[in-house]
Amino acid sequence: MDNNQESKDGTDRSDLVSEDGKNTKSVLCQRCGSKVLCPGMAVFTENELFLPSMRKKSGLSNTEASVDGDTLTSHWLVDDMFSFENVGFTKDVGRIKYLICADCEIGPIGWHCLDDKKKFYVALDRVNHE
Repeated sequence: MDNNQESKDGTDRSDLVSEDGKNTKSVLCQRCGSKVLCPGMAVFTENELFLPSMRKKSGLSNTEASVDGDTLTSHWLVDDMFSFENVGFTKDVGRIKYLICADCEIGPIGWHCLDDKKKFYVALDRVNHE
């Protein structure tokens, strides 16, 4: 197994990541199956980001004292918001917008900092691949 295809947590990603680091399969919403990204549109990256627990959009923009969620490290990095097939954004939460499925509004499936217009992260653990 190629070391570039293995993540820090030891998970084999060779079936999802091409030799040039791009997604080999379509990225789909876990809930409704809507296509979020076509193959070859994102680059695999590892970056620790905190994402709140998955829920409908209305529950995402509420800022609570303690937010349940996960720190995820494996992401698809997209450098242009127009590369997405189907994605929505929450209202600003500080300097962050969370990415959600535009069809069923479940999320967050990803993260975008308003300070960097060219980085949109989609967590591999929050989507399906086909």
